[in-house]
Amino acid sequence: MNTLSPVAGAVQALAPAPFETYICEACGYVYDEALGDPDGGLPPGTRFADIPDDWACPLCGVTKADFSAYAAPSLEALRNRVQTTAVVTTRGGAAGVLIVGAGRAGWQTAEALRALDASMPITLVTACSGDVYDKPLLSVAMARGLDPEALVKETGAQAAARLGLRLLAHTQATRICTDTHTLRTTRGNLRYDHLVLAHGARTALPASLPPELCWRVNHLAAYQKLRAALGDAACDGPRDVLIVGAGLIGSELANDLALGGHRITLLDTQAEPLARWQGEQAGARLLDAWKDLSIRFVGGVQVAQVESVGGRYRVTTADGQRFAADQVIAAPGLATPSRLAESAGLAWDQGIAVDAATLGTSVEGIHALGDCITVNGQASRYIEPIARQARAIAAAICGATPAPYALRAATVRVKTTSHPMTLH
Repeated sequence: MNTLSPVAGAVQALAPAPFETYICEACGYVYDEALGDPDGGLPPGTRFADIPDDWACPLCGVTKADFSAYAAPSLEALRNRVQTTAVVTTRGGAAGVLIVGAGRAGWQTAEALRALDASMPITLVTACSGDVYDKPLLSVAMARGLDPEALVKETGAQAAARLGLRLLAHTQATRICTDTHTLRTTRGNLRYDHLVLAHGARTALPASLPPELCWRVNHLAAYQKLRAALGDAACDGPRDVLIVGAGLIGSELANDLALGGHRITLLDTQAEPLARWQGEQAGARLLDAWKDLSIRFVGGVQVAQVESVGGRYRVTTADGQRFAADQVIAAPGLATPSRLAESAGLAWDQGIAVDAATLGTSVEGIHALGDCITVNGQASRYIEPIARQARAIAAAICGATPAPYALRAATVRVKTTSHPMTLH
C-alpha cells in the first residue's frame, strides 16, 4: 500500500535525476554532469543532453559525438575483466611485449593488449615513476585550483597490478639490439618478442637555453618541482616567470600561472602567440583576452643568453633587450630523441617513421606510437590519436582482427582559460 501523501508523491516525482558521467572514447576524459566544464562554457549541473554538438573535449578536442555513457568500474571489476578475457594465441616466445614509456601512449598500449590477451607477458620500462595522470591538466591546474600531487589518477604500481604487468620504474632504456631482440637498460638487459616505443618527445633546447637554468614542463614530476619552486603567490608573493616560446604549451602555461597570481613575460620569435594558427587570428584573440592579466608578450625576439645573477635569472635577446626573472621556462617546441631509434636502425623522418595503418617501424617486431612518431613525415603530438594507435598496435601484435590506424585532421583545444579556443 502506498503511504506517501499526494504532496510527498509530487515532490518525489519532481526530484531531479541523478547526475551521470560520460567518457571520451578518444582520450579517456570523463565528463561529470555535476561538475560540468566551466572552462568550456558548461556550468556545473549541465546535462550531457544539453551540451551543444560543437562542444570540444577539454583534453583532446573531439566533439560530443565521441562520448558514451560511463560508470567507473572498481579495481576488482577491472581485475576480473582481465581474468575472464578470452586468450588470443600470441606470436613469439615467452618474452612477450616490452613497452618503453609510461605516458598515455604506453599505458593505453598496455590496456589495449590486455583487452585482447589476458596472459601475455608485458613489461613496461619508464624513466619516471609511471604514475597515470592527464598531461593536459598541467597547463590548467592553477586555474582549476588543483594541487600538483592530486593530479595522479593511479600510481604506476597500482596500474601495473591492475593490468598484471611488470613495471620497471626509474629505468633508462639505452640501446636496442635487434639481432638478439634485447633492450639494454640501466637495470640490465630485457628480452622481447615485440617492442613498442612510446617514449614521447622532449623539449627542443637551443644552445642559448641551458637545461640547468630552464624548466621544461613536459611531465608531471617536472611540473610538481616547478610549482614547489614558485610557491603560493597568495602566501609567498608573486614570482616573475619568463617563458620562452608562445606556442600551445607556452601560451597555456602563461595563462595559468598568471591566473595563479604570478607575473609573466612571454617571449617568442613570432609577432603573436599561437602563430601556427594565424589564419584563425588565435594570437590576436588571446592577446585581447590577456589585457587584464599580468602577462607581457614580447614578439619578434630571439633569446641569446640566459644567466644566473644574484639568485635570479637574466635573459638577454639577440637585439640587446634584457629581462629579469625568478624562474625561466623553456617551451620552444618538441623534438623526438633519436638514440634508441638509431641503435635499432629504424627509419627516421623527423621522428620514428611508422606504417600509416599498423604503426610498425622499418624493423620487424618493433612498433611505435604517440609523440615520438611521424606518419608520412607528419608528427603525432596530440592526445586524440593515441587510443586508436594503441588499438592498431595491439591488434597487429596479438593477431586479432586488424584495427588499422587512420590519420585525421587535428582539432586542437587551447586550454587558455581566459579565452578557450578550438583550432584546426
